[in-house]
Amino acid sequence: MTARLLDGTATAKIVKNSLRTRVAALAARGVTPGLGTLLVGEDPASRSYVTGKHRDCAEVGVASVSVELPVTATFEEIADAVRRLNADPAVTGFIVQLPLPPGIDENAILELIDPAKDADGLHPTNLGRLVLGVDPSRVAPSPLPCTPRGIIELSLTHGIDFAGARVTVIGRGTTVGRPLGLLLTRKGIDATVTLVHSRTADIAAEVRRADVVVAALGKPHFVRPEWIRPGAAVLDVGVTRVGTTPSGRAKLAGDIDPAVAEVAAWLSPNPGGVGPMTRAMLVTNVVELAETAVETTAERIR
Repeated sequence: MTARLLDGTATAKIVKNSLRTRVAALAARGVTPGLGTLLVGEDPASRSYVTGKHRDCAEVGVASVSVELPVTATFEEIADAVRRLNADPAVTGFIVQLPLPPGIDENAILELIDPAKDADGLHPTNLGRLVLGVDPSRVAPSPLPCTPRGIIELSLTHGIDFAGARVTVIGRGTTVGRPLGLLLTRKGIDATVTLVHSRTADIAAEVRRADVVVAALGKPHFVRPEWIRPGAAVLDVGVTRVGTTPSGRAKLAGDIDPAVAEVAAWLSPNPGGVGPMTRAMLVTNVVELAETAVETTAERIR
């Protein structure tokens, strides 16, 4: 068996094509959605991620606001930048690119973000609504976490049905593992989720039971082919730098051993799988925030 690819690049293009139409509709009403980014320091990976996010915005007609601070920025200087983005009417939603420099309390900075401008969907208020199962359409507004949302969108687009499926998520981080478990168990998705981590007694045994495996721990080629049930869908989220190419570019590896392709029915490439979907969902969140604001204004007028 050779796994079929869960092509995130192609699926993200479909999402962005749809977003262009929605952005055009907003433009007809005099509204231009805007994504803000706050980058602190010169980390090459972070800069690359931010550049990719602004490129995606440009492709669909979403405006960009970029704020950059030196690695020497103090907590208060970073906090002040967050407050300015909260107040900027040109910014529909924004992100603080992580990691922040050593010594900066990341959680304290993230909590300063206006939940209504939380493009990543990771503010405690929005995560709390996810825990409570609050319908996003009934609270204004409540963005969903980008990577978990992208994983589900990528899978559904390729015909993977989560209803009643056993899903094993490797990794319990707040960016992917924990919110993904919450999203997968919502009514309408209806998966049965096992969340495994470094203290799980037998990770391999848990993975072998799964119809769908999501690896998000950041350990190169951690998931072995013998762990995978034949016919399972496998999504590779983790990215680790494992050296440099002859041209000097970073050489990256995912969490899934490439030999898994000979066992699984579906496999997301890395890069080109979940990454493009994460960025597409970020832009989707910004557009949805703009649409919510327009509808809220229209309701007030009526």
